[in-house]
Amino acid sequence: MIDHVVLYKLKPGVDDLKLEEMVRSTRSILLKIPEILSVRSGRNVNQDSEWLFYLSIEVESLDKLAMAEDDAVYIRFLEKVIRPHTDAEHVFNFEMDPAKDLRYS
Repeated sequence: MIDHVVLYKLKPGVDDLKLEEMVRSTRSILLKIPEILSVRSGRNVNQDSEWLFYLSIEVESLDKLAMAEDDAVYIRFLEKVIRPHTDAEHVFNFEMDPAKDLRYS
């Protein structure tokens, strides 16, 4: 099981209302993709942080993650929700099964 975590820096001018809309949109849009098992998104409680928005996607494998990222719904999500409001991202992929060899994730 893979947990795909992305931290985002927001563009100047993105207000709390827009950030709240991003959190809601992320959850409702990404759950339409069959390969995605769960979605989490939220705002950083530390307002001084440069990474104010995050999302986490759970998928079965890196192959399933690649399939999800190639899905038209995901691409449209990036174009409408993420790219217009963010400047930078930092991506992490974590294997959640402690016994699984990382070569087979």
